[in-house]
Amino acid sequence: MSDNTLKKVSADECSQLNIDISINYQQFELTINLAMPLKGITGIFGHSASGKSTLLRAIAGLEKKLFGDITLGETNLVNSEQGNYLKPEARHIGLVFQNSRLFEHLSVLGNLEYAVKRCKHNKLVLNEVIKLTELSSLLEHRIHQLSGGQQQRVALARAILAEPKLLLLDEPLSALDQHSKTKLLKMMLNIQKQLNLPMLYVSHSLDELQQVCDTLLVLSQGRVVNFGSIHHVIHQLNNFGEDPLIHQQTSLSLPIKKFNNGHGLTVLSLNAQQDIYLTSDKAFEHQTQLRCFILASDISISLTEPINSSIVNHLFGSIKQISYIKSNVLLTINCASQEFFVTISAFSQQKLSLTSRQQVYLQFKASAVRTFIH
Repeated sequence: MSDNTLKKVSADECSQLNIDISINYQQFELTINLAMPLKGITGIFGHSASGKSTLLRAIAGLEKKLFGDITLGETNLVNSEQGNYLKPEARHIGLVFQNSRLFEHLSVLGNLEYAVKRCKHNKLVLNEVIKLTELSSLLEHRIHQLSGGQQQRVALARAILAEPKLLLLDEPLSALDQHSKTKLLKMMLNIQKQLNLPMLYVSHSLDELQQVCDTLLVLSQGRVVNFGSIHHVIHQLNNFGEDPLIHQQTSLSLPIKKFNNGHGLTVLSLNAQQDIYLTSDKAFEHQTQLRCFILASDISISLTEPINSSIVNHLFGSIKQISYIKSNVLLTINCASQEFFVTISAFSQQKLSLTSRQQVYLQFKASAVRTFIH
């Protein structure tokens, strides 16, 4: 698909989203002051009632009880002090919900043509967006004839055809099965790259966000907990305290050294000396890089190299930090300039007499290395 056919959003048009707002309800308050560079897909993560959807509604112009300022590039969306509230339809922002919200009385093509008619100065070609979202065989179908995943693809295509400067995705995969989720995630990545369209993607699933996002915003009780590169933020959340927001884990993005080693395992390169093995999947075959994670509870520690072991992953490293959380211990271990996180019992830590800077071996099964595909 040529870049001449698909119009790309200029990076200068909306390179940054500036948010300085407060929204007050009787039992909830959202307060955010953040300058958010818009590049690729930015994930927004947090527990229920953390403010994720409220933030998207504020950006889209659907939230009325709003005080403060929101600016997208050079466009002022909200300035409550001056009484400036740009209407939703004038913001050039697309929004895809958990529920597709399509027109039931129209066919798939009818839904898409409606979006084209509402867009002034069209630059995108309808047929190319249909190909991009793989809807060619479904154009004459009514909405009730579509699966949940197909409906979300139509909703995504309709939002794109409005030619937004920013696309907001509010848990669009939460009602889908695993196969449909994986397909839609890959499609979102492809769309973002083809159109250079910045996206904000809300999800309660950290596994999903790890697969497509380079940047992560974490909210808790209406406040920003963290914002930055996704692997770094996830690792910082490991030390959130006694009430963690996530399952403690090591988040990785590594080059694929070999798709299949002849024994059903994919080999990832950690560095020149050390590799990581995981169960192969056909989805890995044409990839050069793989995002994956290992739960801290799935890694064990040994003081000597575990040579005679059925566990295939053995990594050498040194303890950087020891954190005590209730009756458990969280170890941060440096392996080849990569931080790994391991949870063991306080009893095990005392039994092994583990201390900072001590050299140890990590071991974990190939099945412990997880991707969203699994």
